[in-house]
Amino acid sequence: MSQQQISLPAKLINGGIAGIIGVTCVFPIDLAKTRLQNQRRGQQVYKSMMDCLVKTVRSEGYFGMYRGAAVNLTLVTPEKAIKLAANDFFRHHLAKDGKGLTVFKEMLAGCGAGMCQVIVTTPMEMLKIQLQDAGRLAVQQQKPVMMTPTKLVATNAVLSRSYNSGMVISAPRAVSATQIAKELLQTQGIQGLYKGLGATLMRDVPFSIVYFPLFANLNRLGKPSPEASSPFYWAFLSGCAAGSTAAVAVNPCDVVKTRLQSLNKGASEETYSGVVDCVSKIMQKEGPSAFLKGASCRALVIAPLFGIVQVMYFVGVGEYILDNSPLRLLGP
Repeated sequence: MSQQQISLPAKLINGGIAGIIGVTCVFPIDLAKTRLQNQRRGQQVYKSMMDCLVKTVRSEGYFGMYRGAAVNLTLVTPEKAIKLAANDFFRHHLAKDGKGLTVFKEMLAGCGAGMCQVIVTTPMEMLKIQLQDAGRLAVQQQKPVMMTPTKLVATNAVLSRSYNSGMVISAPRAVSATQIAKELLQTQGIQGLYKGLGATLMRDVPFSIVYFPLFANLNRLGKPSPEASSPFYWAFLSGCAAGSTAAVAVNPCDVVKTRLQSLNKGASEETYSGVVDCVSKIMQKEGPSAFLKGASCRALVIAPLFGIVQVMYFVGVGEYILDNSPLRLLGP
């Protein structure tokens, strides 16, 4: 890769298309992951991923599984594009004399990519989580034992009027990502959209450090010769294996990030002042196993997502589009 001239527009197109396809395929599992991670001990609404999906369809309809998908579909293009292009950029500049990168330099390139992507990832996740978790909160509010008027007042004020109609048993009023973003900007400024930035960095930087070197080495095993490219199916399997491994490895950070970015809380659900406070309270009240909540869901989300990304990337869809359209003027 270091011997090739990097076509940034092509990488952006590859990452964008792959992200849209991948998110469309796996978003319901991602919704289940968010709801499972936000559950507290003794307040479980869902028993497993399948139980969550079945109950979501029953109570919210088929499209209930795609709550927050519009945010992801809108922002996943720049997110994946930045991640892949940044990794390529750092690998290109860390390579010397056409020689292969050491594992350390591959990890360094991944670290750089992870730090770049949080510019888009943090607000995207912030908005998505509010929409994904609304259904779980609505189910909790329909249980009088678990949600009293006093506790309703004690919940986070931000966005509360968007989700709570004032009655315990009523469903939340529909709210859009645009409404959430507007209210956050009005009440908290730009930092409102970047709540949980530290936790996002804690998740995405280690993820990229694990993912990119692991993928590069797994993909190298499928090459018929050092100069040749690996078959597309091998790139897909390598992306799946590397993605799922990295996803499970950083799942504790993802749990912390999800908890910190959830503005609305259910009955008796505590709030957190920061990463350290969140980790401490989870350990005290739920135990170490809580940090693995949603790990299988996250692996199922990330594996095909990054498999599809790498297939698009290595097949060269972006290059083909640039070569066969007026967009070729954007090429190098």
